[in-house]
Amino acid sequence: MSAYDIRKTALTVETVWHERGPRLATPLLVGTSIAVIRNPFAGRYEADLMPFQASLRELGRELAAALIARLGGADKIEAYGKGIVVGEDGELEHGAVWHEAGGWAAREALGNPKAIVPASKTIGGPGTRLMVPLGHIHAAYVRSHFGTAEMTVWDAPRRDEIAFGLVMATGGRSHARIGGLAASDISVHDGQR
Repeated sequence: MSAYDIRKTALTVETVWHERGPRLATPLLVGTSIAVIRNPFAGRYEADLMPFQASLRELGRELAAALIARLGGADKIEAYGKGIVVGEDGELEHGAVWHEAGGWAAREALGNPKAIVPASKTIGGPGTRLMVPLGHIHAAYVRSHFGTAEMTVWDAPRRDEIAFGLVMATGGRSHARIGGLAASDISVHDGQR
């Protein structure tokens, strides 16, 4: 378990069978794994956030492992993202540490795909609804996998907390049909195309 004060974790999975179109043979799973921790810098300015960022890699590993297991394994994951809600006594930069720590952990757990891990972050209180963007794990230009996952904890974050989350999905939108690069056509493997 992580070395910092985790108050609670949450793991949710949506099972999507259709979006008013034909029923899918296999449902799309969209999962969110969240940890609510005490913000060690609540109410004060800290010049050096790098040690905090480094310490969060283990939290990222824990959240990624739990989410991947619930979604059926790393080979099932096609899209990902990350989200952060910083309580009111913190600053946005306290959440920005998750860009490296959470993104790095998600990539590591999925075999190091190269596409950017999309993110959303904000300052908010208990029950803040954060819509976290999803993108294909291997190529940012795969439009079918542009989506969102909701990251919400009813009683978090409190003023002196941060909610860190990872989101993953087993596919793209259930009835994607707007063109663009298809996942089956990814060829460059540079994270873009």
